[in-house]
Amino acid sequence: MGHGPVAAFALVLAYLLGSIPFSYLVARRKGIDVRTVGSGNVGATNVMRSAGRAAGLTAFALDFLKGSLATWLALRLAGPTVAAVAAVIAVIGHMYPVWLSFKGGKGVATGAGAFIPILPVAAISGLVTFGLVARLTRYASVGSIAGTSALPVVAVLMRAPMPSCAAAAVAAGLIVWKHRENVRRIAAGTERRLGARTDGTP
Repeated sequence: MGHGPVAAFALVLAYLLGSIPFSYLVARRKGIDVRTVGSGNVGATNVMRSAGRAAGLTAFALDFLKGSLATWLALRLAGPTVAAVAAVIAVIGHMYPVWLSFKGGKGVATGAGAFIPILPVAAISGLVTFGLVARLTRYASVGSIAGTSALPVVAVLMRAPMPSCAAAAVAAGLIVWKHRENVRRIAAGTERRLGARTDGTP
């Protein structure tokens, strides 16, 4: 098998791993269809609000791990450049999963996990930024945007390989774009803060 077929296999695998809808599956175990409650987003924050903290943390961890596995396998199979592309593909798989009619989540946990194998310091910096900003503002969405934006910035500052920096920038752009409705709700004063009750606009 030549490098081309191996690379193609690694990228298809990255999409399939990324598209596993763990947030949906975790919530379903509690009898909740996460697509029909709260924000309707198939992501850990919505699972946490609708199914509890433990379920939300489980969903986040599983989404993180699937992203890491997708990139790690691509790195082992086809090298760092293909792994950088696989990281983006895994995020796209989470956002547009074939199993849920291409309607998935926003890619924060999956993106964080996907860049750990190739940009560990930048990915951890993004997670720390997310935690700090979310805690200070009490908006998960603001923390997500800040943490995601930190990823390519730290990668460039550390002079990481160009393919990895480019992949980080593309993934960050996709994730921030996925939060455009949250930005509109923040501007309108209707975005729900962390710890808020589950009724009302998420």
